[in-house]
Amino acid sequence: MIIDCHGHYTTVPAPHTAWRKQQLAAWENDQTPPAYPAIPDDEIRESIEGSQLRLMRERGVDLTIFSPRASAMAHHEGDEAVSRQWAEACNDLIYRVTQLYPESFAGVCQLPQSPGVPIANSIAELRRCVEELGFVGCNLNPDPSGGHWTSAPLTDRSWYPFYETMVELDVPAMVHVSAVTNPNFHATGSAYLNADTTAFMQFLQADLFEDFPDLRIVIPHGGGAVPYHWGRFRGLADMLQRPPLHESVMGNVFFDTCVYHQPGIDLLFEVIDIDNLLFGSEMVGAVRGIDPQTGNYFDDTRRYVEALDLAIEDREKVFEGNARRVYPRLEQLIKA
Repeated sequence: MIIDCHGHYTTVPAPHTAWRKQQLAAWENDQTPPAYPAIPDDEIRESIEGSQLRLMRERGVDLTIFSPRASAMAHHEGDEAVSRQWAEACNDLIYRVTQLYPESFAGVCQLPQSPGVPIANSIAELRRCVEELGFVGCNLNPDPSGGHWTSAPLTDRSWYPFYETMVELDVPAMVHVSAVTNPNFHATGSAYLNADTTAFMQFLQADLFEDFPDLRIVIPHGGGAVPYHWGRFRGLADMLQRPPLHESVMGNVFFDTCVYHQPGIDLLFEVIDIDNLLFGSEMVGAVRGIDPQTGNYFDDTRRYVEALDLAIEDREKVFEGNARRVYPRLEQLIKA
C-alpha cells in the first residue's frame, strides 16, 4: 500500500468557498452569516474524482491523509467564533469525502485557531474530529497571525494542554501555517518553508519531548531548510549545549517527501534516517505544473522515491509503514 501523508482538499465545491466569503463579509458588517449551503454528494464526487482521486489512481497512491486546504484556513481572519465555525464547516466537508471514499481518504482536521486565543480552545474540535468523525490527526498552525509570528514558540507551556490531548487521543500533528498578510512572504514559496524550519529550531532549543515522549510531529515540505543545512543544526545543538538531534528531536519529529526535484529527494534520504520519512506529495497543492526538464509533474513525488536505490524494507517504511506508525488510528481505518 502507498499512503500519501500530505493531501489538501484544494478543489472544494464552489458553494463552500462562496459561503466563506459571505461569512467574513457578515462578520465585517456585524451581521449573522447565512446558513451553510447544502452541497449534494454528487458535487463532492465531481470535485474529487476529476482531480485528487484521478491523480492518485494515475500515480498509484492508495490512500491519502486528507485535510482542508491549508491556505484557506486563514486563522488571522475574523475572530474566534468565525474561525470555529469555518473549521467545523471545513472538517465536516473532509468527513463527507472520507465517507464517500473510505478506502481512499483518511481525515485530518483544521483547528479553530485565532491570534491571541489559547490553543486549549481548539481541543474541543480536535476531540470532535477524532472521536466522532474518525480523523487520524490535525494540522497545527504555529503562526495564526498570518505571517507576523505573534504566538509563543511551540515549545512554550501554553501549548501543553493541546499536546496532552494529542497524546491522550494518540494522534500526531502536522505543523502547517496558512495564508499570510505580511508582504515579505509568499505563502507557499517562503512562509511555509520558514515555518517548517522555525518549528524544528524551536524543538532543538527546548525539552518538549522530555515532557511529552509520546508526542509525534510531522514537519512537511521535506522539513523546510533543515535537511539541507543539517550540519548547521547539529552544530547549533552543540553550541547551545543541547543533546544531539537524534536524542532530543528525531525520536518525535518526522519529515514528508514534498520536495519537488530528484536532487532534493536524494539529499533528504541521505541525511535523514529512513524511520523519520513519510511519503507525501501535497497534491493537488503548492506546485501543480509539469517540470520542463523531466516532462513529469513536479508533485509526482513517487517517481523521485522510486528512483532511489532503497532496500525493499526501507521502501515499505517510507510508502506505508512509517505512516501507519506515526498515525496509529490509520490501522482502524485500514482494517475496516
